[in-house]
Amino acid sequence: MCVLDKVKGKKIRIVDTTLRDGEQTAGVAFANQEKIAIAETLSDMGIDQLEVGIPTMGGDEKAAIKSICKRNLKSSIMAWNRAVIKDIEESIDCGVDAVAISLSVSDIHIEHKLKKSREWVLENMYNSVSYAKRNGLYVSVNGEDASRADTDFLIEFINIAKEAGADRFRYCDTVGVMEPFTIRKTIEKLYKTTNFAIEMHTHNDFGMATANAIAGILGGANHIGVTVNGLGERAGNAALEEVIMSLKYVYGYETNIDTRMFREISKYVSQASGRELPSWKAIVGTNMFRHESGIHADGAMKNPKNYEAFDPSEVGLERQIVIGKHSGKAAIINKFKEYGIELSNKEADDMLILIRQTAVSMKRNLFDKEIVSIYKDLKNNRIYL
Repeated sequence: MCVLDKVKGKKIRIVDTTLRDGEQTAGVAFANQEKIAIAETLSDMGIDQLEVGIPTMGGDEKAAIKSICKRNLKSSIMAWNRAVIKDIEESIDCGVDAVAISLSVSDIHIEHKLKKSREWVLENMYNSVSYAKRNGLYVSVNGEDASRADTDFLIEFINIAKEAGADRFRYCDTVGVMEPFTIRKTIEKLYKTTNFAIEMHTHNDFGMATANAIAGILGGANHIGVTVNGLGERAGNAALEEVIMSLKYVYGYETNIDTRMFREISKYVSQASGRELPSWKAIVGTNMFRHESGIHADGAMKNPKNYEAFDPSEVGLERQIVIGKHSGKAAIINKFKEYGIELSNKEADDMLILIRQTAVSMKRNLFDKEIVSIYKDLKNNRIYL
């Protein structure tokens, strides 16, 4: 089976954890109303499951989770838990339909964080999963630091989780140390050996979170954990908008998610988290469809497909031809046509020189008013070349 067929022929479920892992970004705290608004928007977009917080924190955190559950959203609502019965009881009290039960699975975590044994991890996982299933919950059992765990132990962990009734295993690249080629092979082995549903939860410490998440899908996983804008601890997580658009355009995957809402939700999460949405951000940054360079702008005006992988409306953006140091004559002529002005060839050449000089001196692109002002000065002999 070719790579494309491995993606086209499967149902990939998207698990958004903006309200849990995203909010764990240092210095980020969403207001309760913001959490509700984010959950509602993600549900309206068609996200399969939302991991909305940690009930055992109590207070505002638990109140927000309860409020989200009362809204009867289309998405499944999941809460995060330690392998502790009290945590699961708090989740049940909130009204969620799913829980993530998380335990460390790498020896470095087991020995130096938990100060326990592998046997302790397996026993507590089994008891917690069994309790959650007895209470009618969907269960994702999370292998924290799975990317640094012994593969044979992971297989044992997954098989015992299956015995306890778990619905899937979350493979966590907790410190973002994996790369796509290795992670694909690892997931292939886990999936072929256990025949169990696997979710990819990848961090971006080396800038490979999205690539690693998709590599896991190629290896046999069928869930991907994401956050809006890649928000998350340290360097963040695989970004919702990057994962979906990559699956759609690089691998030909047909998604039911309303991608036209990406820019809207990205801007909202950016504002709510106090984290800038850079203009150069993949998929949703304004520079995605902003053309200045003469060759690129000319090509985009002739046919946008020359320099755009997809139409900007698909993610809620618009195409822009901006005028600056790198602009060409065609872009300048086209800009003035917007104002009903037909530049002569000589005027276009002169304007090109003046615009480039001005852009260099101001160290930025020029606003339309500035361009028109230069033109008026040139026409009225107030500027000399």
